[in-house]
Amino acid sequence: MNRRVAVSALLAAACLVTASVSGQQRPLVPEGLEVFNRSVSSLHDGARAGVRLSEGAGEGPAYLRQIEFGNGTIELDIRGKDVPQQSFVGVAFHGVDGTTYDAIYFRPFNFKTDDPARRKRAVQYVSHPDYPWQKLRADHPGEYEQPVSPAPDPNGWFHVRVVVASPKVSVFVGDAQQPSLVVNQLSDRHKGRVGLWVGNTSGGDFANLKIVPLP
Repeated sequence: MNRRVAVSALLAAACLVTASVSGQQRPLVPEGLEVFNRSVSSLHDGARAGVRLSEGAGEGPAYLRQIEFGNGTIELDIRGKDVPQQSFVGVAFHGVDGTTYDAIYFRPFNFKTDDPARRKRAVQYVSHPDYPWQKLRADHPGEYEQPVSPAPDPNGWFHVRVVVASPKVSVFVGDAQQPSLVVNQLSDRHKGRVGLWVGNTSGGDFANLKIVPLP
């Protein structure tokens, strides 16, 4: 069995969405996640089967159980909402616990806003706890947050592919061939836990998760 098939089998056993050996997908279910500071429920929306993380104060990572991730690709569908300061949705990786991780997240309410300054803040990299968005925006304006073009529907599902080749992280949205964001990681962690993420005051919907580690 090659590495990719073996990893797919492991992810399926952990109740994640990933391509199985037969080419079918398995549902992302609450039992496959360890959730911090949130509750999680099953979600069914047309052909999509996934999970919903509840709204709440503070950040809410939800890690995949028994999965360690170093370099590779995290791919999934995400849905937030077009409500300012109430929709922060993305993925966490190289995590340790509920407060220590790197994350890529989106502000859907900035996707198509008429405010050009806000449009430049559609996708964000952070490294908690040392490098939250406030510090990065103040010390490195425009380096760790960028617009998304073409901009998705802020109330709809959008597809995300995060490529981690430590220290480089590249973020692709939809069918774009060029990344919306490219950064160098600020943490010194090269592997750790991986999963979903929502920010302060925010919940979010997630489906079609696929993780492909690099050898």
